[in-house]
Amino acid sequence: MEIKGGYHGKLLRVNLTDRRTSIEDIPEETIIKYIGGRGLGVKYLFDETPKNCDPLGEDNKLFFATGALNGIDAPTTSRYTVVTKAPLSGTITSSSSGGHFGYALKATGFDMIAIEGKSSSPVYLFVNNRKAEIRDASEIWGKDAHHTTDILSNECDEKAGIACIGTAGEKQVLFASIMNERNHAAGRSGLGAVVGSKKLKAVIVQGNTKTPVANKKAVKEAIREWRKFIGEAPLTKDILKEYGTPVLVNVVNNIGAYPTKNFQNGVFLNYPSTSPQTFKELHFVKRSPCYGCPIGCARITQTVKAKGKGPEYETIWAFGGLCMVDALEKIIHANYNCNKYGLDTITTGSTIACAMELSEKGFFDKKTNELMREAIGKQLRFGDGDAVVTLSEKIGKAQGIGKILGSGSKRLAEKYGHPELSMSVKGLELPAYDPRGLKGMAISYATCNRGGCHLRGYLAGAEAIATPFEIDRFTAQGKPGLVKLFQDNTAVIDSLGACIFTQFAINPDHYAMLWSAVTGIQTPGKEMIKKGERIWNLERLFNNREGFTRKDDTLPGRILNEPFKFGHSKGTTVRIDEMLDEYYMLRKWDYKGVVTKDKIEELGLMKEAETL
Repeated sequence: MEIKGGYHGKLLRVNLTDRRTSIEDIPEETIIKYIGGRGLGVKYLFDETPKNCDPLGEDNKLFFATGALNGIDAPTTSRYTVVTKAPLSGTITSSSSGGHFGYALKATGFDMIAIEGKSSSPVYLFVNNRKAEIRDASEIWGKDAHHTTDILSNECDEKAGIACIGTAGEKQVLFASIMNERNHAAGRSGLGAVVGSKKLKAVIVQGNTKTPVANKKAVKEAIREWRKFIGEAPLTKDILKEYGTPVLVNVVNNIGAYPTKNFQNGVFLNYPSTSPQTFKELHFVKRSPCYGCPIGCARITQTVKAKGKGPEYETIWAFGGLCMVDALEKIIHANYNCNKYGLDTITTGSTIACAMELSEKGFFDKKTNELMREAIGKQLRFGDGDAVVTLSEKIGKAQGIGKILGSGSKRLAEKYGHPELSMSVKGLELPAYDPRGLKGMAISYATCNRGGCHLRGYLAGAEAIATPFEIDRFTAQGKPGLVKLFQDNTAVIDSLGACIFTQFAINPDHYAMLWSAVTGIQTPGKEMIKKGERIWNLERLFNNREGFTRKDDTLPGRILNEPFKFGHSKGTTVRIDEMLDEYYMLRKWDYKGVVTKDKIEELGLMKEAETL
């Protein structure tokens, strides 16, 4: 098989230790097996990082990767992925971000940038077509992400993509994000901390290199199909355009699966003040689509004091219901802080909620209480919107109590002797769908390779809003198989450079049709899913190599043992072991959750497995 389009076949390698760059060919065989984007980054990270490397050490690497669909003007295909070993969890991790950085990166003539080593002083990377420079960043080190972007925008083309870290990444807050175009985030697991550990402030990409395609006529036909189905599916046609992701506040709260008060409840009684209708009426300015996106779920917003982008559903929940805060303006300001300083909003909100419970139950020591009072002037309690705003800023600057909270909820709860109060899996905080009311999300969270994440097997769509199909949210029957399918399919989507929201409208055959037209390699939908399965299993092999097994594929004890006392999910808990057994059987892993020799051979991973 020969690739005739979709890729430039080039990798830019940047060694920050000796300030050198080089260009390498990416083997066609590797591209065909791993698609691009997330898959390509996972393959290179697995091959090039040693076992047990320090995520914030010189041996860890970062891969900024594009997919085959970046640059062909198909809808929702402007996303890029960053892959690394996570400082928050110690697992392999990747994060996909929108905006137009992915499009600009592809236009440089590179499919991927590998960042390795560690600079002795602050630098940033400037890539113009296939020329790369490592430049001094001492004058912008210490600036937040917004100021950094504004300053660097004067040095590049208006169509350039700028990805940078704020002060959180510089100070290696363990859940710091990489921010591109000011308010788009490669957010979870602490990628920004890895960038900061390398003294890399920003990456600028620009160019005019076109993405080649094998069959222009077939590409146009496949894009027409994508646009047709995206334009007809209710969620992508109307709902996300009208309200954006905040529409889920009402939906998930009404079914009693809206994690509230650090997952103590499943219903937020004061939710109307944070509803999508209230959000739209009081703070909406306009839609802000990613490059080439017909959906346009993101929002420009404003308050009396400020203007910015977001918050999304997860953020409204994390600073709202999870912390029992019903002041929408406070939630928005905390979101603005996270964008400004470069923080993952889910972990920030979840860590503050954990701190609220620790504080109310008297588990903080005298010194910590003093630091908290120094920051907010009083004891920290649930419902304190002012405290949420202040603490998000303190974390972003790693100041005082913010430095303690900057380690995430798992380390925070362990520090004060109550690890059970961290609502996390593998060290990554859970998002806004309580698995006691959504059993598919239970097995999805437990088995996710990067930890507590909804974006790797988003069964909540089917369980909560009957999209792309409807299933019983309380039953465990059939959920492991569906989660496996969604996980493998999402690996394909991320590797193509597309948006996960497309799965609400199109199916694996559509992804395969467009990839086939672009590359010239005819591939059915089942074969694309097999590629996704290979990517998922290689991620699992990475985690197995780092010591992650069945013991880590679990949920917080609160979810396993404490049923809700009211709401539409009242009285339910999660029996994870039964679903886990079935999931491992379907994956063809052993009882401990280790990838078997048979599965390794089936997926052609023998060479990679030699390093285990």
